[in-house]
This record gives sequence, C-alpha cells and structure tokens, in this order.
Amino acid sequence: MIFRRHKRRVLVIGLDGLPYSLLLDFFRQGIMSKTAKFLSQGKLYPMRASLPEISAVSWTDFMTGTNPASHGIFGFTDFKPGTYDLRFPNFNDVQVPTIWEKLGRLGKKCIVINQPATYPARPIKGVLISGFVAIDLAKAVFPPQEIERLKKIDYLIDVDTTAARANRDLLWPDLKRTLESRLKALDLYWKENWDYFELVITGTDRLHHYFMKAARRPDHPYYKAFINYYRALDDLISHLLHAFTSQKGSLDDIFLLSDHGFSELNKEVYLNYWLSELGLLKFQVKEPQSLADLDDSTVALALDPNRIYLHLRGKFPRGKIEPGQRDYWCDEIKKALLKLKYQGSPVIQSVYAAEEIYSGPLLSHGPDLIAVSFPGFDLKGSIKKKNLFLDSDLEGMHTYDDAFFWTTGEVQKNLKIADCHQIIMERLI
Repeated sequence: MIFRRHKRRVLVIGLDGLPYSLLLDFFRQGIMSKTAKFLSQGKLYPMRASLPEISAVSWTDFMTGTNPASHGIFGFTDFKPGTYDLRFPNFNDVQVPTIWEKLGRLGKKCIVINQPATYPARPIKGVLISGFVAIDLAKAVFPPQEIERLKKIDYLIDVDTTAARANRDLLWPDLKRTLESRLKALDLYWKENWDYFELVITGTDRLHHYFMKAARRPDHPYYKAFINYYRALDDLISHLLHAFTSQKGSLDDIFLLSDHGFSELNKEVYLNYWLSELGLLKFQVKEPQSLADLDDSTVALALDPNRIYLHLRGKFPRGKIEPGQRDYWCDEIKKALLKLKYQGSPVIQSVYAAEEIYSGPLLSHGPDLIAVSFPGFDLKGSIKKKNLFLDSDLEGMHTYDDAFFWTTGEVQKNLKIADCHQIIMERLI
C-alpha cells in the first residue's frame, strides 16, 4: 500500500505500565535494540500518570485530554450516587468526547486496537477494539461486523489473569499467544485507509504485576523469560515503525507512551484498617460485608487504590460531616498519612486534595483526598483485612511518576498523560 502524499497519518503505540526508567535500561542494554534505533531520532520524556495511577483513569485522561472531574472516571469502582453501593464505571460513563470521536467529526478514520477503558465499545468513524476490562468480544468491537473477522484470527482480548494468579507458569504461553494475536490484528487492519492508527500492548502490565522482580536481576529464575518477552515486543514495535516509515510516514507523526510506571511491590497497605485504628471509620457490625455497614459516626472511608472520601452530609445517606468541616478533616488526615511509616520508612510521599489535581463539573463526585505512596507500598481499600501491612501474591505495583512519552518534538515540562491528547490531535487538525 502506498500513502497518498497529501494525506497526513498518525501512529500511536501504547505500552501499558512500561516505566520510563525500565525502557531506558532496556535501550542501553540492547534488549530492545531495534526500537531504540528508531527512537534515537526523537526524544523520550518522563511523564506523570493520572491520579489514581490506574489504567481506567490514566487511559481516559489520555483519550479525552481531561481529568476525572471532567470525564467522570475516578477509578475501577465508584459509588452509586447517594448510596454506599459500588459499581464498575465503563466507557458509557465517559462524559466528554475522545480523541477518535473528535477526529471522526473532522472526517478522519481511526483504527484503535486493544485500548483499555473503552468497554463496551461505542461508535467511532473506523474500528474500535476494546481492551482491558473487556469481558465479551461481542461488546468489545465496533462496528459489530468486525467481530467475525477477529474470531477468524483467534483474537484474544487479554491474558487469563485468574489462571496466572493460580499458576504463574501459565502466564508465559498466554503472553506469547496474546502478543501474536496483536500482530495478526495489525496485519488485518494495517492495509485499510486510515488517518489515525493506535495499538496498545497490555501484556507489559500483566508481566510486571507477576514478575517485576525479574526485570533487573539476571540471577532471577524468570529473568530470561522476562527479557525474551521484551525482545518479542521489540520485534513487533520495530515491525510497526518500519511499516509506517517505509510507506511515506514521517517520524514526526509517531507517538509512543505508557499510562503509568511500575515498581517492585513490598507491602500492601490497607487504608480502611488505618482509618479504623484512628477511630475515623466505624462499623455497625463486627464483620462488615460492605461499606453499607459503616456507622453514622464515620469520618472517612477509602476506595481502591488510594482514594479517601469524607463521610459528608448530602453526599452519603448517613453522612454527618458538614461541608464546612471538610478542610479541617482533610488537613488532619493528610498530616496523619504523611506520618505513616513501615519499619522506620515513610509510606506516603504526598497527599492531594481533590481540587489541587482535578478541575471540572464533576469534582464533587470524586474523592476528597488522593494519597501517593512511595514505590513499594501498594494502597488498598478492602474493609475485611485485619492488618495495616500485608504481603501480596503479586510482585509489581503501579507508580505515578515514571510513565513515558516519545515524540520527535519538544514538549512542556512536568508532562502529564492528559497533555498527550492535544499534542497528538495537533498533528491531524
């Protein structure tokens, strides 16, 4: 296929959970030599993820160029309005247009493969294949007629994380099959007449959750398998970059990014247990089954992964904290969090009030505080744990400030993932 010279096209490659620091290491060590050769012609920038630093929020920041107070996605779970019941927000809850919807209004055709946080798939001008947390391929693809084409190539939405958690060795062949599935999808859609092409790889995130300790340790029993996955990824990325540039595509129209960083996980930290120990969270029963069991005297409660909500009157059915008390309690909880230590080491590096990091009409719908931990301490919201610090059966956790963005252009300082939206849009409008 030959590109029309007058038609500008953009290629975006997303690498879920790939840290800036690890990518640099792999470039320097020659582990991703083919990709490094291409990308040496541009600049690799460190970037901050969303808060909380999870895929559902960070990718939505990217696709909309906004923050949760505008797009409406504050986490993988959220409260049903006016209740203590939890729900799972999905793509239909995103309140502002995405980059593909904006481009579609301009007559641009987009091909988007394996984009997290887009389930169920909604209409775009082109093709959208939802990624994590897509459950059913029948609802993960637009337009629907593409489903049969994907079935013919045995397209896989994701690795089987449940099976991998039970048996880590099952992850390796599953990662291989899923990566091969992405390559088949590339071959299927690359030849179409598009303006914007995006591929997201989520196997990187899965690998890091289960085997992050192998990333930099040559003596680790899974180090070779870890590196081999990245060599296979290097082949796929370089194949895609070569296909784009060999067909008259400019390096200036290529972008690579990750949605958050990753670090080794030391301890899980249970914020609701901590709030209970401080007397700020109380339950009506000894063994609470949900947040609906909390006592009216509760001051604050937490949701995964690091969101703290004041028990405000008017926001929660039995909330007793007056809006005028909000600043006082936010300040008190922030000071207490910053004092939290594990074996002499601080756990929390910063705490933000919602209005410091969010702006938009949905501000009051979200948490009052967001805590950012030091790498190694994974903040959790379970109400059933009986300890503040617990070991995890996972090896890796997300981090806020070690994502990356690659482009040939100059970008602003303190880059955040939402900023990438406009940078990419400007290449096509």
